[in-house]
Amino acid sequence: MKKLSSFICALALTSLAALAGDKFPDISLADLKQAIADKKVALIDVNGADSYKAGHIPDAVDFSTARADLAAKLPADKGTLVVAYCGNERCGAYASAANKAKELGYTNVKHFSGGIAGWKKAGEKTDSSK
Repeated sequence: MKKLSSFICALALTSLAALAGDKFPDISLADLKQAIADKKVALIDVNGADSYKAGHIPDAVDFSTARADLAAKLPADKGTLVVAYCGNERCGAYASAANKAKELGYTNVKHFSGGIAGWKKAGEKTDSSK
């Protein structure tokens, strides 16, 4: 029984460590705006198709419709900055897109924690086309 408890604890710690490894660094609003201005970022919106149609950061890819073909929607250069975002700082849905980009070999994947709510709150323009 003691060995089983030790095994379960070890398994739980391994799982937690794996989850922690999937944490992506945040990018500030100022740095994101600069990357957009410099045309040096690929954006992934993880808010769902309805939210995307209602307004997203300009040039962002709708993850809900592009998930299966995300590789074709992202730049060929795997060193490109890829930023995933969702609704706000309490939303963790961005991780699905960030992990997908990482699986595709992208090495500079970040998270805009403010999400679309933070973008709008800062007075930034959204795009409702596409």
